[in-house]
Amino acid sequence: MATGFLETEAGVEFDREPDGASAFLAPLVAKIGLAPRLQLAISTAAVRAPGGSAGLGDAVVGLKWRIGRTTPLLGDFALLPSLKFPTGSAGRGTGTDSTDVSLLAISSRKLGPVSLDLNAGYSRRSNEAAAPRNATLWAAASSGPLAGKFGWNLEAFGFPGTGGISGERPIVGVTVGPTWQPRPWLVFDAGAIVRVSGPQPNAAYAGCTWNVGRIR
Repeated sequence: MATGFLETEAGVEFDREPDGASAFLAPLVAKIGLAPRLQLAISTAAVRAPGGSAGLGDAVVGLKWRIGRTTPLLGDFALLPSLKFPTGSAGRGTGTDSTDVSLLAISSRKLGPVSLDLNAGYSRRSNEAAAPRNATLWAAASSGPLAGKFGWNLEAFGFPGTGGISGERPIVGVTVGPTWQPRPWLVFDAGAIVRVSGPQPNAAYAGCTWNVGRIR
């Protein structure tokens, strides 16, 4: 994000759990450029859990720091430390009742008209009753033009297995779908999240990214 500019991301996601239960998410993210190499991100979501309970999910505040541009090995490289607050509820299925500290490493590069992002992350939670105390993730995402104002997104992601009282088997999934950019500052996307292995729900999603413009 350019310094002083605001960008918002909003969407909906409909999940179908492996046992047939369904859930609904409506995430909202605001990103603000603080300096040429710093971006603040604040996010939360409205959640309807598989059991039918609904409410506001956990809130996350992150600060993305771009360390280098077009480096030989990592391309555009950034670190995103974040802090998650227990604004949701584990009892209602809308949160984990824990304060989480996370770090995400982001490597981005352009291959002609196609972008490639490689991410790896780690999270440490204060409470392992509702979610594993330690968790890691990886993701490989790509996007590019399709025809006219239409494009495509493709992402493979995974959560390695975890231990403890809330431990889970490894998860691998794929996200795929089209994008539509009617204006330079407005992008719509939609698609499917498909389970490859593990307790990952299949899902359908739709979203919008809006570069609001300069706010300061």
